[in-house]
Amino acid sequence: MAPHADRRNILRLAEKVRRHAKESVSKSRYRHSVRTAETAVRLCLRYGLDEDSGYLAGIAHDMCKDWSAPLLLKAAAQDGAPISSLEWEEPAFLHGRAAAVLLRTKFGVDDEDVIEAVAVHTFGRIGMCPLAKAVYIADKIEPGRDCSSESALTRLLELDLDGLLKKILSDGICFLKEKGKAVAPESEQLLESLR
Repeated sequence: MAPHADRRNILRLAEKVRRHAKESVSKSRYRHSVRTAETAVRLCLRYGLDEDSGYLAGIAHDMCKDWSAPLLLKAAAQDGAPISSLEWEEPAFLHGRAAAVLLRTKFGVDDEDVIEAVAVHTFGRIGMCPLAKAVYIADKIEPGRDCSSESALTRLLELDLDGLLKKILSDGICFLKEKGKAVAPESEQLLESLR
């Protein structure tokens, strides 16, 4: 298939997913998803990744965020990965895994990088692909976040992709620890691997 036809297909698919997300989550969550998708595109352009895949993963990443715990547990069980104790205690953490399953089963997405980017955007994981790194970062630094500003983002984009991921992970883990909240082992292991 010609590259322009591939691009049209992914853009059509992204539009279907965008409409689904708009109908499935709160207005504020939808706006966050749009900003995450737009930030993912910006990161993909900066780091030489496919921006259409970045948009698709970004717009899809939270489409299951408002699902009930039983639905999240049922969907996540379909991906074959174990459910961690932290995910059992707080099934809302499974929303990315559920969204990845939905992308595959309802929307026919077979791009493993997009699936991974959506599935691991909550905690990250060692060995994640560059697109997954970009979507993880975009979710944390999109302009609606309290800590985001254009000048801060411009400074962050001076880092290479792994350097940026390390900074975002480190800041996020410090924040959670200061608040007395649990930190996912996957996040700590990823940060350690980047050091």
